[in-house]
Amino acid sequence: MIPLSLAEIVGIVGGQPHDIPDMDRKVTGPVVIDSREVRPGGLFAALPGERVDGHDFARGAVEDGAVAVLAARPIPAAAPDAPVPAIVVPDVQAALGALAHAVVERLAATVVALTGSAGKTSTKDLIAQLLRRHGPTVWTPGSLNNEIGLPLTAMSADETTRHLVLEMGARGKGHIRYLTELTPPRVGLVLNVGTAHIGEFGGREAIAEAKGELVEALPPAAEGGVALLNADDPFVRAMAARTKARTVFFGEAAEADVRAENVRLAAGGRPSFTLHTPTGCSEVTMRLYGEHHVSNALAAAAVAHELGMSVDEIAVALSEADQLSRWRMEVTERADGVTVVNDAYNANPESMRAALRALVAMGKAGQAEGGRTWAVLGPMAELGEDSLAEHDGIGRLAVRLNVSKLVAVGGQEAAWLDMGAKNEGSWGEESVHVSDVRAAVDLLRSELRPGDVVLVKASRSVGLERVAQALLEGEGEVV
Repeated sequence: MIPLSLAEIVGIVGGQPHDIPDMDRKVTGPVVIDSREVRPGGLFAALPGERVDGHDFARGAVEDGAVAVLAARPIPAAAPDAPVPAIVVPDVQAALGALAHAVVERLAATVVALTGSAGKTSTKDLIAQLLRRHGPTVWTPGSLNNEIGLPLTAMSADETTRHLVLEMGARGKGHIRYLTELTPPRVGLVLNVGTAHIGEFGGREAIAEAKGELVEALPPAAEGGVALLNADDPFVRAMAARTKARTVFFGEAAEADVRAENVRLAAGGRPSFTLHTPTGCSEVTMRLYGEHHVSNALAAAAVAHELGMSVDEIAVALSEADQLSRWRMEVTERADGVTVVNDAYNANPESMRAALRALVAMGKAGQAEGGRTWAVLGPMAELGEDSLAEHDGIGRLAVRLNVSKLVAVGGQEAAWLDMGAKNEGSWGEESVHVSDVRAAVDLLRSELRPGDVVLVKASRSVGLERVAQALLEGEGEVV
Protein backbone atom coordinates (compact mmCIF):
# COMPACT_ATOMS: atom_id res chain seq x y z
CA MET A 1 0.00 0.00 0.00
CA ILE A 2 1.22 3.51 -0.77
CA PRO A 3 1.39 5.25 2.63
CA LEU A 4 -1.59 7.55 3.13
CA SER A 5 -2.52 9.61 6.16
CA LEU A 6 -5.90 9.12 7.76
CA ALA A 7 -6.73 12.68 6.75
CA GLU A 8 -5.98 11.81 3.12
CA ILE A 9 -8.13 8.70 3.32
CA VAL A 10 -11.02 10.66 4.87
CA GLY A 11 -10.87 13.04 1.94
CA ILE A 12 -10.66 10.26 -0.66
CA VAL A 13 -13.62 8.27 0.64
CA GLY A 14 -15.72 11.21 1.80
CA GLY A 15 -15.88 9.84 5.33
CA GLN A 16 -16.23 11.24 8.84
CA PRO A 17 -13.49 10.62 11.42
CA HIS A 18 -14.55 9.07 14.72
CA ASP A 19 -12.27 8.74 17.74
CA ILE A 20 -9.14 9.40 15.66
CA PRO A 21 -6.60 11.21 17.87
CA ASP A 22 -4.01 11.77 15.13
CA MET A 23 -5.27 12.47 11.61
CA ASP A 24 -1.68 12.65 10.33
CA ARG A 25 -1.00 9.04 11.24
CA LYS A 26 -0.34 7.00 8.10
CA VAL A 27 -1.69 3.68 6.92
CA THR A 28 1.39 1.77 5.77
CA GLY A 29 0.17 -1.82 5.96
CA PRO A 30 -2.38 -3.78 3.92
CA VAL A 31 -6.08 -3.02 3.64
CA VAL A 32 -7.98 -6.17 4.68
CA ILE A 33 -11.57 -7.31 5.18
CA ASP A 34 -10.68 -10.31 7.36
CA SER A 35 -9.63 -9.30 10.86
CA ARG A 36 -7.37 -12.37 11.04
CA GLU A 37 -5.23 -10.84 8.28
CA VAL A 38 -4.65 -7.51 10.02
CA ARG A 39 -1.03 -6.39 10.11
CA PRO A 40 0.49 -3.50 12.08
CA GLY A 41 -0.06 -0.24 10.24
CA GLY A 42 -2.92 -1.60 8.17
CA LEU A 43 -6.55 -0.62 7.64
CA PHE A 44 -9.48 -2.89 8.45
CA ALA A 45 -12.61 -2.56 6.29
CA ALA A 46 -15.68 -3.70 8.23
CA LEU A 47 -17.92 -5.30 5.62
CA PRO A 48 -21.15 -7.10 6.45
CA GLY A 49 -20.96 -10.78 5.48
CA GLU A 50 -23.45 -13.57 4.96
CA ARG A 51 -22.89 -14.93 8.46
CA VAL A 52 -20.98 -12.23 10.34
CA ASP A 53 -20.65 -8.45 10.43
CA GLY A 54 -17.13 -7.06 10.16
CA HIS A 55 -18.01 -4.33 12.66
CA ASP A 56 -18.09 -7.03 15.36
CA PHE A 57 -14.36 -7.59 14.81
CA ALA A 58 -13.28 -3.96 14.60
CA ARG A 59 -11.99 -3.68 18.16
CA GLY A 60 -9.87 -6.77 17.76
CA ALA A 61 -8.48 -5.47 14.49
CA VAL A 62 -7.30 -2.26 16.18
CA GLU A 63 -5.83 -4.23 19.07
CA ASP A 64 -3.88 -6.27 16.51
CA GLY A 65 -2.34 -3.19 14.96
CA ALA A 66 -4.82 -1.66 12.50
CA VAL A 67 -4.41 2.12 12.38
CA ALA A 68 -8.16 2.56 11.91
CA VAL A 69 -11.35 0.92 10.72
CA LEU A 70 -13.30 1.79 7.58
CA ALA A 71 -16.83 1.41 8.88
CA ALA A 72 -20.47 2.14 8.18
CA ARG A 73 -21.07 3.28 11.78
CA PRO A 74 -19.00 4.38 14.79
CA ILE A 75 -17.48 1.58 16.85
CA PRO A 76 -18.07 1.96 20.61
CA ALA A 77 -14.92 1.85 22.71
CA ALA A 78 -14.40 -1.17 24.92
CA ALA A 79 -13.11 1.21 27.62
CA PRO A 80 -12.56 4.98 27.93
CA ASP A 81 -8.86 4.54 27.26
CA ALA A 82 -9.36 2.13 24.34
CA PRO A 83 -11.13 4.00 21.51
CA VAL A 84 -11.60 2.40 18.09
CA PRO A 85 -10.44 4.93 15.47
CA ALA A 86 -12.84 4.78 12.53
CA ILE A 87 -13.54 6.47 9.23
CA VAL A 88 -17.31 6.30 8.91
CA VAL A 89 -18.74 6.13 5.39
CA PRO A 90 -22.21 5.46 3.96
CA ASP A 91 -20.99 2.40 1.99
CA VAL A 92 -17.81 0.53 2.95
CA GLN A 93 -17.60 -1.33 -0.36
CA ALA A 94 -17.86 1.90 -2.35
CA ALA A 95 -15.23 3.45 -0.11
CA LEU A 96 -12.86 0.57 -0.86
CA GLY A 97 -13.33 1.24 -4.55
CA ALA A 98 -12.64 4.94 -4.17
CA LEU A 99 -9.51 4.24 -2.15
CA ALA A 100 -8.28 1.73 -4.72
CA HIS A 101 -8.79 4.27 -7.50
CA ALA A 102 -6.76 6.85 -5.61
CA VAL A 103 -3.94 4.38 -5.00
CA VAL A 104 -3.78 3.34 -8.67
CA GLU A 105 -3.67 7.00 -9.74
CA ARG A 106 -0.51 7.38 -7.65
CA LEU A 107 1.21 4.31 -9.14
CA ALA A 108 3.79 4.35 -11.90
CA ALA A 109 2.84 0.74 -12.75
CA THR A 110 1.31 -0.49 -15.99
CA VAL A 111 -2.17 -1.79 -15.25
CA VAL A 112 -3.02 -4.97 -17.17
CA ALA A 113 -6.61 -6.20 -16.97
CA LEU A 114 -8.00 -9.44 -18.33
CA THR A 115 -11.38 -11.09 -18.62
CA GLY A 116 -13.03 -14.03 -20.35
CA SER A 117 -15.45 -16.87 -19.76
CA ALA A 118 -12.79 -19.50 -19.04
CA GLY A 119 -9.11 -19.57 -18.19
CA LYS A 120 -8.88 -16.16 -16.52
CA THR A 121 -7.12 -17.29 -13.39
CA SER A 122 -4.67 -19.65 -15.10
CA THR A 123 -3.80 -16.95 -17.65
CA LYS A 124 -3.42 -14.31 -14.96
CA ASP A 125 -1.01 -16.62 -13.14
CA LEU A 126 1.01 -17.09 -16.34
CA ILE A 127 1.14 -13.34 -17.00
CA ALA A 128 2.35 -12.73 -13.45
CA GLN A 129 5.09 -15.32 -13.75
CA LEU A 130 6.31 -13.73 -16.98
CA LEU A 131 6.17 -10.10 -15.91
CA ARG A 132 7.75 -10.56 -12.51
CA ARG A 133 10.97 -11.44 -14.32
CA HIS A 134 11.00 -7.84 -15.56
CA GLY A 135 10.14 -6.05 -12.38
CA PRO A 136 8.01 -6.02 -9.22
CA THR A 137 4.58 -7.37 -10.12
CA VAL A 138 1.33 -7.48 -8.14
CA TRP A 139 -1.49 -9.71 -9.31
CA THR A 140 -4.93 -10.92 -8.27
CA PRO A 141 -4.63 -13.76 -5.76
CA GLY A 142 -6.77 -16.76 -6.71
CA SER A 143 -10.02 -15.59 -8.27
CA LEU A 144 -10.62 -12.43 -6.22
CA ASN A 145 -11.86 -10.63 -9.32
CA ASN A 146 -14.98 -8.81 -8.15
CA GLU A 147 -15.84 -5.39 -6.72
CA ILE A 148 -14.24 -6.31 -3.38
CA GLY A 149 -11.31 -8.52 -4.37
CA LEU A 150 -10.08 -6.23 -7.15
CA PRO A 151 -9.72 -3.10 -4.97
CA LEU A 152 -7.91 -5.11 -2.30
CA THR A 153 -5.42 -6.35 -4.90
CA ALA A 154 -4.90 -2.88 -6.34
CA MET A 155 -4.22 -1.41 -2.90
CA SER A 156 -1.51 -3.99 -2.24
CA ALA A 157 0.65 -2.30 -4.88
CA ASP A 158 3.16 0.39 -3.88
CA GLU A 159 5.70 2.81 -5.33
CA THR A 160 7.99 -0.03 -6.43
CA THR A 161 5.31 -1.92 -8.39
CA ARG A 162 6.04 -2.04 -12.11
CA HIS A 163 3.12 -4.21 -13.26
CA LEU A 164 -0.36 -4.55 -11.75
CA VAL A 165 -2.22 -7.53 -13.23
CA LEU A 166 -5.95 -7.58 -12.48
CA GLU A 167 -8.43 -10.34 -13.28
CA MET A 168 -11.93 -8.99 -13.88
CA GLY A 169 -15.06 -11.10 -13.54
CA ALA A 170 -18.65 -10.25 -14.37
CA ARG A 171 -22.06 -11.53 -13.36
CA GLY A 172 -23.90 -9.06 -15.56
CA LYS A 173 -23.72 -6.03 -17.79
CA GLY A 174 -21.87 -3.06 -16.32
CA HIS A 175 -19.77 -5.05 -13.85
CA ILE A 176 -16.54 -4.88 -15.85
CA ARG A 177 -17.15 -1.23 -16.70
CA TYR A 178 -17.35 -0.51 -12.96
CA LEU A 179 -14.10 -2.38 -12.28
CA THR A 180 -12.27 -0.51 -15.04
CA GLU A 181 -13.44 2.79 -13.54
CA LEU A 182 -11.86 1.78 -10.22
CA THR A 183 -8.56 0.67 -11.77
CA PRO A 184 -8.24 2.04 -15.32
CA PRO A 185 -6.10 -0.35 -17.40
CA ARG A 186 -3.70 0.54 -20.19
CA VAL A 187 -3.51 -3.04 -21.49
CA GLY A 188 -6.71 -5.06 -21.79
CA LEU A 189 -6.94 -8.76 -22.63
CA VAL A 190 -10.07 -10.71 -23.58
CA LEU A 191 -9.62 -14.49 -23.64
CA ASN A 192 -12.91 -15.88 -24.90
CA VAL A 193 -16.68 -15.69 -24.80
CA GLY A 194 -18.17 -18.97 -23.65
CA THR A 195 -21.21 -20.17 -21.78
CA ALA A 196 -20.10 -19.60 -18.17
CA HIS A 197 -22.97 -17.83 -16.34
CA ILE A 198 -25.07 -17.96 -19.51
CA GLY A 199 -28.15 -18.44 -17.34
CA GLU A 200 -27.41 -15.09 -15.71
CA PHE A 201 -26.59 -13.23 -18.92
CA GLY A 202 -29.18 -14.77 -21.25
CA GLY A 203 -26.92 -15.65 -24.20
CA ARG A 204 -23.39 -15.48 -25.61
CA GLU A 205 -24.13 -12.17 -27.33
CA ALA A 206 -24.92 -10.64 -23.94
CA ILE A 207 -21.75 -12.17 -22.47
CA ALA A 208 -19.72 -10.66 -25.33
CA GLU A 209 -21.35 -7.29 -24.69
CA ALA A 210 -20.30 -7.44 -21.03
CA LYS A 211 -16.75 -8.71 -21.64
CA GLY A 212 -16.18 -6.05 -24.30
CA GLU A 213 -16.61 -3.33 -21.70
CA LEU A 214 -12.94 -3.92 -20.94
CA VAL A 215 -11.67 -2.87 -24.37
CA GLU A 216 -14.07 0.08 -24.44
CA ALA A 217 -12.39 1.39 -21.28
CA LEU A 218 -8.86 1.40 -22.72
CA PRO A 219 -7.14 4.65 -23.65
CA PRO A 220 -6.66 5.43 -27.35
CA ALA A 221 -3.69 3.99 -29.21
CA ALA A 222 -2.01 7.42 -29.19
CA GLU A 223 -2.05 7.30 -25.38
CA GLY A 224 -0.62 3.77 -25.19
CA GLY A 225 -3.82 1.73 -24.99
CA VAL A 226 -3.50 -1.86 -26.22
CA ALA A 227 -6.32 -4.40 -26.67
CA LEU A 228 -5.17 -8.02 -26.87
CA LEU A 229 -7.87 -10.14 -28.51
CA ASN A 230 -8.27 -13.86 -29.20
CA ALA A 231 -8.22 -14.28 -32.99
CA ASP A 232 -9.71 -17.78 -32.65
CA ASP A 233 -12.93 -16.57 -31.00
CA PRO A 234 -15.25 -14.64 -33.37
CA PHE A 235 -17.02 -12.90 -30.49
CA VAL A 236 -13.70 -11.62 -29.15
CA ARG A 237 -12.28 -10.79 -32.55
CA ALA A 238 -15.27 -8.54 -33.22
CA MET A 239 -14.39 -6.44 -30.17
CA ALA A 240 -11.69 -4.70 -32.23
CA ALA A 241 -14.46 -2.41 -33.49
CA ARG A 242 -15.33 -1.39 -29.93
CA THR A 243 -12.00 0.08 -28.87
CA LYS A 244 -9.83 3.08 -29.70
CA ALA A 245 -6.79 1.21 -28.44
CA ARG A 246 -4.29 -0.49 -30.71
CA THR A 247 -5.35 -4.09 -31.29
CA VAL A 248 -3.10 -7.12 -31.18
CA PHE A 249 -4.43 -10.60 -31.95
CA PHE A 250 -3.24 -13.86 -30.41
CA GLY A 251 -4.25 -17.44 -31.20
CA GLU A 252 -3.57 -20.29 -33.57
CA ALA A 253 -5.03 -18.47 -36.57
CA ALA A 254 -2.42 -17.77 -39.26
CA GLU A 255 -3.09 -14.03 -39.13
CA ALA A 256 -2.60 -13.74 -35.35
CA ASP A 257 0.25 -11.44 -34.30
CA VAL A 258 1.21 -13.82 -31.49
CA ARG A 259 0.48 -17.39 -32.48
CA ALA A 260 1.28 -21.04 -31.90
CA GLU A 261 2.34 -23.51 -34.55
CA ASN A 262 3.11 -27.22 -34.38
CA VAL A 263 1.06 -27.75 -31.23
CA ARG A 264 1.50 -31.23 -29.77
CA LEU A 265 1.07 -32.98 -26.45
CA ALA A 266 4.09 -34.57 -24.79
CA ALA A 267 3.78 -37.73 -22.73
CA GLY A 268 1.44 -37.10 -19.83
CA GLY A 269 -0.49 -34.32 -21.54
CA ARG A 270 1.89 -31.36 -21.35
CA PRO A 271 1.65 -29.11 -24.44
CA SER A 272 4.53 -28.01 -26.64
CA PHE A 273 4.45 -25.54 -29.51
CA THR A 274 6.42 -23.02 -31.53
CA LEU A 275 5.72 -19.50 -30.31
CA HIS A 276 5.67 -16.84 -33.03
CA THR A 277 5.75 -13.12 -32.24
CA PRO A 278 6.36 -10.04 -34.40
CA THR A 279 10.01 -10.12 -33.29
CA GLY A 280 10.80 -13.82 -33.73
CA CYS A 281 9.93 -17.35 -32.65
CA SER A 282 10.99 -19.84 -29.99
CA GLU A 283 10.04 -23.29 -28.69
CA VAL A 284 7.84 -23.76 -25.61
CA THR A 285 7.22 -26.92 -23.59
CA MET A 286 4.89 -26.26 -20.68
CA ARG A 287 4.74 -27.83 -17.23
CA LEU A 288 0.98 -27.37 -17.13
CA TYR A 289 -1.39 -30.09 -18.29
CA GLY A 290 -3.81 -29.86 -21.18
CA GLU A 291 -3.85 -28.40 -24.69
CA HIS A 292 -6.21 -25.64 -23.54
CA HIS A 293 -3.24 -23.98 -21.84
CA VAL A 294 -1.80 -23.14 -25.26
CA SER A 295 -4.36 -20.37 -25.71
CA ASN A 296 -3.70 -19.15 -22.17
CA ALA A 297 0.04 -19.15 -22.86
CA LEU A 298 -0.41 -17.16 -26.09
CA ALA A 299 -2.45 -14.56 -24.23
CA ALA A 300 0.26 -14.24 -21.59
CA ALA A 301 2.93 -14.07 -24.29
CA ALA A 302 1.06 -11.26 -26.03
CA VAL A 303 1.03 -9.23 -22.80
CA ALA A 304 4.71 -9.87 -22.10
CA HIS A 305 5.70 -9.02 -25.67
CA GLU A 306 3.83 -5.72 -25.49
CA LEU A 307 5.63 -4.86 -22.26
CA GLY A 308 9.08 -5.44 -23.67
CA MET A 309 10.07 -9.06 -23.10
CA SER A 310 11.93 -10.86 -25.90
CA VAL A 311 10.49 -13.98 -27.48
CA ASP A 312 13.24 -16.13 -25.94
CA GLU A 313 12.60 -14.70 -22.48
CA ILE A 314 8.88 -15.38 -22.91
CA ALA A 315 9.45 -18.96 -24.09
CA VAL A 316 11.71 -19.76 -21.14
CA ALA A 317 9.27 -18.23 -18.67
CA LEU A 318 6.30 -20.13 -20.13
CA SER A 319 8.26 -23.37 -20.05
CA GLU A 320 9.10 -22.86 -16.38
CA ALA A 321 5.71 -21.57 -15.25
CA ASP A 322 3.68 -23.48 -12.68
CA GLN A 323 0.04 -23.46 -11.61
CA LEU A 324 -0.13 -20.86 -8.84
CA SER A 325 -3.81 -21.05 -7.85
CA ARG A 326 -5.30 -24.04 -6.08
CA TRP A 327 -7.62 -26.69 -7.53
CA ARG A 328 -6.95 -25.89 -11.18
CA MET A 329 -5.53 -28.96 -12.90
CA GLU A 330 -3.62 -29.62 -9.68
CA VAL A 331 -1.88 -32.93 -10.39
CA THR A 332 -0.67 -35.24 -7.60
CA GLU A 333 0.60 -38.79 -7.96
CA ARG A 334 -0.04 -41.05 -4.97
CA ALA A 335 2.53 -43.52 -3.71
CA ASP A 336 0.51 -46.37 -5.23
CA GLY A 337 0.68 -44.87 -8.74
CA VAL A 338 -2.81 -43.36 -8.88
CA THR A 339 -2.79 -39.80 -10.24
CA VAL A 340 -5.38 -37.34 -8.90
CA VAL A 341 -6.19 -34.21 -10.92
CA ASN A 342 -8.00 -31.67 -8.74
CA ASP A 343 -9.67 -29.21 -11.13
CA ALA A 344 -12.62 -28.61 -8.84
CA TYR A 345 -12.39 -24.86 -8.32
CA ASN A 346 -15.03 -24.17 -10.94
CA ALA A 347 -16.59 -25.51 -14.12
CA ASN A 348 -18.43 -24.46 -17.25
CA PRO A 349 -18.99 -26.36 -20.51
CA GLU A 350 -15.80 -25.05 -22.13
CA SER A 351 -13.55 -25.84 -19.19
CA MET A 352 -15.22 -29.24 -18.74
CA ARG A 353 -14.44 -30.17 -22.34
CA ALA A 354 -10.86 -28.98 -22.00
CA ALA A 355 -10.38 -30.91 -18.77
CA LEU A 356 -11.75 -34.14 -20.27
CA ARG A 357 -9.37 -33.88 -23.21
CA ALA A 358 -6.49 -33.25 -20.82
CA LEU A 359 -7.52 -36.30 -18.78
CA VAL A 360 -7.45 -38.52 -21.86
CA ALA A 361 -4.02 -37.21 -22.86
CA MET A 362 -2.67 -37.83 -19.37
CA GLY A 363 -4.20 -41.29 -19.26
CA LYS A 364 -2.37 -42.48 -22.35
CA ALA A 365 0.89 -42.60 -20.42
CA GLY A 366 -0.51 -45.26 -18.06
CA GLN A 367 -2.48 -47.35 -20.52
CA ALA A 368 0.36 -49.77 -21.16
CA GLU A 369 0.23 -50.71 -17.48
CA GLY A 370 -3.54 -51.08 -17.54
CA GLY A 371 -4.27 -47.64 -16.16
CA ARG A 372 -7.74 -46.16 -16.64
CA THR A 373 -9.16 -42.65 -16.83
CA TRP A 374 -11.84 -41.60 -14.34
CA ALA A 375 -13.92 -38.46 -14.79
CA VAL A 376 -15.55 -37.56 -11.46
CA LEU A 377 -17.85 -34.73 -12.48
CA GLY A 378 -20.46 -32.64 -10.74
CA PRO A 379 -22.97 -29.98 -11.78
CA MET A 380 -22.12 -26.84 -13.74
CA ALA A 381 -23.98 -23.88 -12.25
CA GLU A 382 -25.74 -20.88 -13.80
CA LEU A 383 -26.49 -22.41 -17.20
CA GLY A 384 -30.19 -21.58 -17.12
CA GLU A 385 -32.31 -23.24 -19.78
CA ASP A 386 -29.16 -24.65 -21.43
CA SER A 387 -28.34 -26.76 -18.38
CA LEU A 388 -29.89 -30.04 -19.56
CA ALA A 389 -28.31 -29.87 -23.01
CA GLU A 390 -24.89 -28.89 -21.70
CA HIS A 391 -24.74 -31.59 -19.02
CA ASP A 392 -26.01 -34.18 -21.49
CA GLY A 393 -23.31 -33.05 -23.95
CA ILE A 394 -20.51 -33.43 -21.42
CA GLY A 395 -21.68 -36.96 -20.61
CA ARG A 396 -21.69 -37.81 -24.31
CA LEU A 397 -18.23 -36.30 -24.80
CA ALA A 398 -16.79 -38.47 -22.04
CA VAL A 399 -17.90 -41.52 -24.01
CA ARG A 400 -16.64 -40.19 -27.35
CA LEU A 401 -13.23 -39.54 -25.82
CA ASN A 402 -13.16 -43.10 -24.44
CA VAL A 403 -12.91 -42.02 -20.81
CA SER A 404 -12.84 -45.32 -18.93
CA LYS A 405 -15.19 -44.39 -16.09
CA LEU A 406 -17.60 -41.49 -15.54
CA VAL A 407 -18.77 -40.86 -11.98
CA ALA A 408 -21.51 -38.21 -11.93
CA VAL A 409 -21.90 -36.74 -8.43
CA GLY A 410 -24.97 -34.91 -7.16
CA GLY A 411 -28.60 -34.32 -8.04
CA GLN A 412 -30.49 -33.55 -11.22
CA GLU A 413 -27.59 -32.10 -13.22
CA ALA A 414 -25.42 -35.11 -12.38
CA ALA A 415 -28.22 -37.39 -13.55
CA TRP A 416 -28.13 -35.55 -16.87
CA LEU A 417 -24.39 -36.19 -17.15
CA ASP A 418 -24.98 -39.88 -16.58
CA MET A 419 -27.93 -39.90 -18.99
CA GLY A 420 -25.83 -38.32 -21.74
CA ALA A 421 -23.13 -40.96 -21.32
CA LYS A 422 -25.61 -43.81 -21.41
CA ASN A 423 -27.44 -42.38 -24.42
CA GLU A 424 -24.14 -42.08 -26.24
CA GLY A 425 -23.45 -45.75 -25.76
CA SER A 426 -21.98 -46.26 -22.31
CA TRP A 427 -22.69 -49.75 -21.03
CA GLY A 428 -22.39 -51.65 -17.77
CA GLU A 429 -20.72 -49.56 -15.12
CA GLU A 430 -18.73 -47.27 -17.42
CA SER A 431 -20.97 -44.47 -16.17
CA VAL A 432 -22.49 -44.30 -12.72
CA HIS A 433 -24.54 -41.69 -10.89
CA VAL A 434 -23.89 -41.32 -7.15
CA SER A 435 -25.71 -39.05 -4.74
CA ASP A 436 -22.89 -37.26 -2.94
CA VAL A 437 -19.18 -36.86 -2.23
CA ARG A 438 -19.08 -39.66 0.32
CA ALA A 439 -20.56 -42.15 -2.14
CA ALA A 440 -18.08 -41.08 -4.82
CA VAL A 441 -15.13 -41.48 -2.46
CA ASP A 442 -16.31 -44.92 -1.30
CA LEU A 443 -16.60 -46.07 -4.92
CA LEU A 444 -13.20 -44.74 -5.91
CA ARG A 445 -11.42 -46.11 -2.86
CA SER A 446 -12.74 -49.57 -3.63
CA GLU A 447 -11.93 -49.58 -7.36
CA LEU A 448 -8.86 -47.44 -8.08
CA ARG A 449 -5.68 -49.25 -9.06
CA PRO A 450 -2.11 -48.23 -9.95
CA GLY A 451 -1.86 -46.30 -13.22
CA ASP A 452 -5.36 -44.81 -12.98
CA VAL A 453 -5.83 -41.07 -13.54
CA VAL A 454 -8.74 -39.39 -11.74
CA LEU A 455 -10.11 -36.00 -12.80
CA VAL A 456 -12.33 -34.19 -10.28
CA LYS A 457 -14.30 -31.20 -11.60
CA ALA A 458 -17.52 -29.28 -10.89
CA SER A 459 -18.73 -25.78 -10.14
CA ARG A 460 -17.31 -24.27 -6.97
CA SER A 461 -20.60 -24.42 -5.08
CA VAL A 462 -20.56 -28.23 -5.25
CA GLY A 463 -17.41 -28.59 -3.14
CA LEU A 464 -16.16 -31.54 -5.17
CA GLU A 465 -12.56 -30.79 -4.18
CA ARG A 466 -13.39 -32.91 -1.12
CA VAL A 467 -13.24 -35.99 -3.35
CA ALA A 468 -9.69 -35.19 -4.41
CA GLN A 469 -8.66 -34.35 -0.86
CA ALA A 470 -10.09 -37.61 0.47
CA LEU A 471 -8.26 -39.62 -2.19
CA LEU A 472 -4.98 -37.95 -1.28
CA GLU A 473 -5.39 -38.13 2.49
CA GLY A 474 -5.91 -41.85 2.81
CA GLU A 475 -8.74 -43.69 4.53
CA GLY A 476 -9.93 -40.91 6.81
CA GLU A 477 -13.42 -39.47 7.09
CA VAL A 478 -14.72 -37.34 4.25
CA VAL A 479 -15.09 -33.74 5.44
